[in-house]
Formats: sequence, structure tokens, C-alpha cells
Amino acid sequence: MRLALIIFSGLLFLSDLSAKTIYPATGVEMTLKQVSKHVYYVQGKAGIATDNEGFISNAGFVVTKEGVVVFDALGTPSLANLLLSKIRSITDKPVLKVIVSHYHADHIYGLQVFKEQGAQIIAPKGAMDYLDSSAAEERLEERRFSLEPWVNETTVLVSPDVIVEKPMTFEHGGIRFTIDVLGAAHSDGDLTLYIEPERVLFSGDIIFEGRVPYLGDANTKTWLKTLLKMEVGKIRALIPGHGPAAKNPNQAISATRHYLARIRNVMSKAVENMDDFAETFDKTDWSEFEHLPAFNEAHRRNAYQVFLSMEAE
Repeated sequence: MRLALIIFSGLLFLSDLSAKTIYPATGVEMTLKQVSKHVYYVQGKAGIATDNEGFISNAGFVVTKEGVVVFDALGTPSLANLLLSKIRSITDKPVLKVIVSHYHADHIYGLQVFKEQGAQIIAPKGAMDYLDSSAAEERLEERRFSLEPWVNETTVLVSPDVIVEKPMTFEHGGIRFTIDVLGAAHSDGDLTLYIEPERVLFSGDIIFEGRVPYLGDANTKTWLKTLLKMEVGKIRALIPGHGPAAKNPNQAISATRHYLARIRNVMSKAVENMDDFAETFDKTDWSEFEHLPAFNEAHRRNAYQVFLSMEAE
């Protein structure tokens, strides 16, 4: 009887191990940066989505007495698994929640790692619009090719457990968190996370410091309004979706707002005058932005997206 119990216990142990997904090792350098007593983040390198094994975006976490709250999940499960190891170097407390800034591939493919940990996935309204679209599956198939083996057949799209449609607050371990829902700005739905005692804002892809933002399918009209309304006076640190934490949050917001406003101003005049996009783009002086990272890769595409959207407007 005792032998049978030992064998049964061993089988349960093996079953538990086999339930854990084994993710391909990643060779990227991921450095943990602490911005306040409880808040940490990792910074991806500048580049296109498939550069640096997909590590081109940021993610962060907040350590509380009750557990860990994570913000965004990076662009591959392997990267998220490495982030989890960084979290475990700080605390063994459970991962309670993952707050997703928006449903774009470079921020969500790691969600399954935290879901396996039992974390609750919270996302803004609009996330299901992405998940229900053909673009979501097409992007995943493309990344299974371009980011193989780190994105592969075991990589899945994870739906949120909670959809947030309006601002909300919650507390863990005496730390108060505020989620602000921004609507369709950079994506089908965007949110930010403010950690009140620390005065730290995770801004997702709404704000960048020192680089040209990738506009993608962004509603730049809404985005611009959001930046104009955002209250930043009490913010001690701002962690964007890409690039380093802002040294001057007000300046980072102002620079992103100026970039969007400049493109919209130029392209609105072109649309109003029925001018050709290429001619308008080529004759416009964009030199104030040329020094910024990602200018060559993203700026012309951004301008064309705004041109098309303003025609629709």
C-alpha cells in the first residue's frame, strides 16, 4: 500500500511538471530597472517588431505585500518567461494581475506565461475587437515564421478575464492602482496604469520619449485629445511602451503631442487642397524629427496613415 502511494505521488509530480509549458530559451539581454520602491521595468531595444528576438517593447511590474501586478507581457512567451524569472529574483509572491495597455502583438504574446501562473488578465475595451479580427490570427501566423522558435505552434492568443470600459481603481498590499481607459487612440483600445503612492505612470504606447512613435492603425485625433487632457503634474516617473523611462514626463508628453499635431496639420491641408500625398510629404520640412530613433523606419508610414485617416474624417 505504501509503495502504491509513493508511485501515485510520483505520477502526480510528473503530471504537474508536464502541465508546465517549456519555452525556448532567449538570448537577449534583459536588465531589470527599478524606478521607485515597488516599481520595476525592463526596456526593449529600438527596432522593428522582429528585431532583438522580438524584445522591442517594455513591460513592468509592481511588488506589493500581497503579490505582483504586471504591466504588459512582451512580444513572445520566451521573453515573458525571462521577465518572470526577473520577478522571481525580487519576490516569490504570486503574480496576481496583468494589466494590458493594448492588444498589439509586441505586448501580448507573453500573456500565456502569466496565465499559467494564475494571473488575472485585465485589458481595455477594444481588446476583443482585435482578437475577433482576422488580423490577429494572420499576425500570429506571421510571427510564428518571423520569430520562430520563440513564437511557435504552442503560442496562443489569450483573451482578457476582465474588460475595462471606464476608469477604475483597486488595491493590493496597501498600494493603490488606477486604470485610465483612453478609448481607441494608438489601437482599438488603450489604457494607462497609475501607481499612486509611487507617482509612477505606465503609459503604454500613448507616450514616447525621444523616438518617433509607431502610429499603426491609431486614431490620431483621439490620441491627440488624450495627450492634451492628460494630467501629469504629480507624476514622478513615466514608463512608456517603448524606450527609456521619461526623465521629464511633461516634456515626453509635449514632444509626442507636437509630433502628432505636426503631421495632422500638414496632412489636413493636403487633404483639404486635394494635394498628392507623396508630393506633400517630400516638400515638407521634417528635419526637426530626423534625429529621432525609428524616424527612417516609421515616419513616412505614419504620415501616410494620417493622410488616409484624415480623408476619412
